[in-house]
Amino acid sequence: MFTFLKSLFSKNYDDLRGEAFKRQFSSTSGAVLLDVRTPSEFASGKIRGALNVDVMSATFGTRIAALDKHKTYFVYCRSGSRSAQACKYMAAQGYKVYNLAGGMSAWPK
Repeated sequence: MFTFLKSLFSKNYDDLRGEAFKRQFSSTSGAVLLDVRTPSEFASGKIRGALNVDVMSATFGTRIAALDKHKTYFVYCRSGSRSAQACKYMAAQGYKVYNLAGGMSAWPK
């Protein structure tokens, strides 16, 4: 029982700041960059190569379930909050994930 409760409150993914996030993404074979903002936010500007899966969408869980669990996912949003929620969910489902702490503005140009 304690293990179950601990898993509800433990962080099961890593937050990485911009340079570290980009470096880790670049050095991870087959890594996927995942933008969890809304489609309109995504259309207004994204990090090149990102896949858009809106964390606030009713289909988020279904779309995540269709992703390959053998890949590593690098997740971002505008500020890092929604991507942290997405990372927590994905990690609980068995995905290896990293969150871009600080969001898109932390991504090095």
